[in-house]
Amino acid sequence: MYDDLKPVYEAFSAAQAANEPVALATIVSTQGSMPRQAGSKILVRADGSTVGTVGGGAMESLVIQEALAALSDGQTRLNSYNLNNLEDGAPGVCGGSAQVFIEPMMTSPTLLVIGGGHVGKALAELGKWLDYRVVLSDDREAFCNPDYLPGLDGYLVCAPGELVERASIDRQTYVAAVTRGVPLDVELIPALLQTDAPYIGLIGSRRRWALTIRELKEQHGLTEAQLSRVHAPIGLELNAETPKEIAVSIMSEIIMIRRGGTGEPMQWMGAVSEADKNK
Repeated sequence: MYDDLKPVYEAFSAAQAANEPVALATIVSTQGSMPRQAGSKILVRADGSTVGTVGGGAMESLVIQEALAALSDGQTRLNSYNLNNLEDGAPGVCGGSAQVFIEPMMTSPTLLVIGGGHVGKALAELGKWLDYRVVLSDDREAFCNPDYLPGLDGYLVCAPGELVERASIDRQTYVAAVTRGVPLDVELIPALLQTDAPYIGLIGSRRRWALTIRELKEQHGLTEAQLSRVHAPIGLELNAETPKEIAVSIMSEIIMIRRGGTGEPMQWMGAVSEADKNK
């Protein structure tokens, strides 16, 4: 069995190292006659390519479809397959059945920090401490290199308008633009809005964001609905002042968005029931 599974484990390790999303489907139980037994695995990549097998044929095709769906919504699945009668819609005629557990292995969340100034540096460091992949981008090489800020997962020296072509931005990428002013923002935001990023934050005052909105509407024809995706001013209201405090404010908002929080205080003044006391 190990020799049969070795390519699956190797492919899984390679995907983890490359931060590539994959789904792993494992037969967890069988009854009756089945081409593969419990423990058999197949790894499914986002492009539909596979390593390993759970028996081939129509059943494996269904498992692959479910694995791709799992990669899309991030949810695990435990599906049953009966291989009894093709006329009844079963994916085979072996006479047995199997339960298959499908687990999506999503990429680690990525924090894309745009701007390597004081706040960007503090934010990148905090992001690494929180176990995000962190990629730093700046149009100034002096503020975007391993000597200036070591230990990050990527450094992209480019103009804001070129960033989307250089960076991989998907539904696991949280974008924090801590840039230097409106001209850079106007160049950057339209491209970011074309991506699937679940969070796009932009630093600056309300006045700066109002000016940016005006320019984006006039120059790029962006609508209110499109611009509503941008969290500006960035972060939660903590009355933060220092770069590190501002970084905490930004990461707090990102965690809130990622985990589905509210940002409200958790202080509770209610009475504790006897049942709660015993927990």
